[in-house]
Amino acid sequence: MKNVEHIGIAVKELEAAEKLFSSLLNAQPYKRETVASEGVLTSFFQVNQTKIELLQSTDPEGVIARFIEKKGEGVHHVAFEVDDIVLEMERLKKEGFALLSETPKPGADNKLVCFLHPKTTNGMLIELCQEIKP
Repeated sequence: MKNVEHIGIAVKELEAAEKLFSSLLNAQPYKRETVASEGVLTSFFQVNQTKIELLQSTDPEGVIARFIEKKGEGVHHVAFEVDDIVLEMERLKKEGFALLSETPKPGADNKLVCFLHPKTTNGMLIELCQEIKP
């Protein structure tokens, strides 16, 4: 794993959260994107090397909506950048980590992604991210 790619934060209202984080970080979001397969609307901020992804559910029964209902707004996941997501997934499976999908899938911000089950990561949802090369 190369570095922390971003921190994902579940929010109820994206527009209100964007205003809050714009004030907090003294920066504007650089991208908004809908990820239909995950049922989320995302907004990304970047300050130096740190990226924050705000996640609002587009589905009242979606993963983010259920997370907020259960735990409230807040940190949803930590994402790590990898060079080869397939090799990293294979390595982590051999180490005993449970993957939430057997193959990487397209995610936000031009990435292939895979999540590790929190039951194998001390309760924290971990995302692997690989930049999609043209």
